[in-house]
Amino acid sequence: MSQLRPYEILVIVDPRPTDEEVAALLEQLGAQLASLGAEVGKVDNWGKRRLAYDIKKQREGTYAVFEVSAEPSMVKEFERQLRLNENVLRFLSTRVPIRKKARPAKTPEVLEEVG
Repeated sequence: MSQLRPYEILVIVDPRPTDEEVAALLEQLGAQLASLGAEVGKVDNWGKRRLAYDIKKQREGTYAVFEVSAEPSMVKEFERQLRLNENVLRFLSTRVPIRKKARPAKTPEVLEEVG
């Protein structure tokens, strides 16, 4: 089995539905991710924001960010499902790099012992 990798998926939703309908849509999208086998960590709803340019004759969009752990094939399938959803204007999937713990810096005493 492949290892799950961390991703952030930004979704811009049509601004016309009410806040309750948007919340239901985000819950549905989270359930779709979970059904694919991904682990949904957090869903951040950023609310309505002005778009840089009109998309499908809309000047605004409701932004949401999903933090998930998934395999690349799961994310690809989720993107396919997002393309079919008429309420989703745009999306962007980004793999989050795993940060390794930094090694402690060598102190002058350690450098003198080595040298």
